[in-house]
Amino acid sequence: MRRFRLPLRFAASGFWPHAPRGLRVRLVVAFLLAAAFGALLTAGLTFHRARAAILDRAEETAVADLRTQLDSLAPDLTLPPTAQDLRGLTRQIDQAGGARAWHASASYRGGEPVAASAGTPPVPDELRRAVQDGGRALHQRTEHDGRPWLALGMPVAYTDDTGDTGTDAGTGTDADAHADAHADAHADAHADTDTSADAGSLSGLTVYAAFPLDDDRADIDALVTAAEAGAVPALALALVPALFAARSVLRPVRRLRHGAERIAAGELDTRLDAPGRDELADLTRSFNTMAETLERDAAELRRLEAGARRFAADVAHELRTPLAAMAAVTEVLDEDAASGVLPADTEDAVRLISEEVRALARTVEDLMEVSRFDAKAAPVHREDVDLRTLVTKTLQLRGWAHDERVRADLPEPAPVRVDPRRIDVVLGNLVANALHHGRPPVTVAVRVRGDRVRVTVTDRGPGIPDEALPYVFDRFYKADAARPRSGGSGLGLAIAQENAALNDGTLTAANHPEGGAVFTLTLPAAASSPGTT
Repeated sequence: MRRFRLPLRFAASGFWPHAPRGLRVRLVVAFLLAAAFGALLTAGLTFHRARAAILDRAEETAVADLRTQLDSLAPDLTLPPTAQDLRGLTRQIDQAGGARAWHASASYRGGEPVAASAGTPPVPDELRRAVQDGGRALHQRTEHDGRPWLALGMPVAYTDDTGDTGTDAGTGTDADAHADAHADAHADAHADTDTSADAGSLSGLTVYAAFPLDDDRADIDALVTAAEAGAVPALALALVPALFAARSVLRPVRRLRHGAERIAAGELDTRLDAPGRDELADLTRSFNTMAETLERDAAELRRLEAGARRFAADVAHELRTPLAAMAAVTEVLDEDAASGVLPADTEDAVRLISEEVRALARTVEDLMEVSRFDAKAAPVHREDVDLRTLVTKTLQLRGWAHDERVRADLPEPAPVRVDPRRIDVVLGNLVANALHHGRPPVTVAVRVRGDRVRVTVTDRGPGIPDEALPYVFDRFYKADAARPRSGGSGLGLAIAQENAALNDGTLTAANHPEGGAVFTLTLPAAASSPGTT
């Protein structure tokens, strides 16, 4: 059986060759998909109802026309009819069909249907059995020679003795399980052999008729064509509100993005207007609350940091004078201790006091240097020098030039333009750190790599714990928190990194694959030969 349906085809895979990018595109696509789904659903329901109405109208009209023809022709039929009688009846029905192009056939007492036209399609077996078993008019949609047809089956019954023809309402079910209401056709039958039949009883005569549904199919195809033709304009019209909706949604999102970028750039006083009471307005108000909290916390942190720096600088400044006096006194006491005039216990106490005073003086100097870094007041005096010369002087000044624990690897000239005093501080801190926390030998190597000069300080110790590597240059950081007391202030590596940055260089820390820590100082190579400026 042929079914008329709206052709809808969607590819389950590959519907989108590439996922749409951007929130605007996704919003527009979602809006269009929703509009398309609504339009298709509406078109499908409308098509289904219109198709059912067209076919029901054709079926009801056909049943009524056939009943009318039988009411007119059946009373003239002699029962029991011969094959010629049945052929004559069907010929009259075919001729009376007119534009409907009836193709009728008739049977008596369950016999084979007899048709007058050679092109009459065969009566479906399901329809014949249903009409014979139910005793009422039925119809069935079939397909013959690639065309849709409607087949009708209508039994003929006796009427009363007045000779009038009447019809009684009846219901029937298609052989393909589609139920429709139809009417039985009752015609006045004259029989020579039986004139005492009860009115309303079946005469045994059953008439079948079929006609093509080409016109109805054309109407249904026109509905499909109209639905397909209206789909593209509907989607095009839906694009306008889709773009408007996307713009109204994206405008506050774009404002939030710009506000977040300004916050990330440090403009913590950024605030956004939040008109309306929808979810995006609530999000904007939450953003403003977050920005206000960040600004307040950042201001408090800056205030605390500035206070801490000012405190450290003030303490260091206040301690310089008394420490200078204490250093002068300890020098005199050191001379007395070295001469042997002091008792042994007093001599040991004097040496301990001298060491602590010198350590405290170094800490104060480090704090003063850090305060200058924070105030951006650290002076830089650059000179064109050979980095090998700086390494050699650093080792000599600290007594490491002939120390077997320290090795220098200086194979080639390394011209740089730096502040010698600050680079000396960097190298001294790195070597002292390697001797204190690592194991000898400590190797200081200079290499030239293109426009960069690198100095590596490597020891043979256990290396730096992985969890401590990101923090080794932090102020007052100690890898072993259980041993806070050490010979240094915890500022040596932080000061070294600051001095490297002042000379346009970098200082990094890592672990050697074969063991030990590796500190690398990288400086820009000088364009000219080293010389004092």
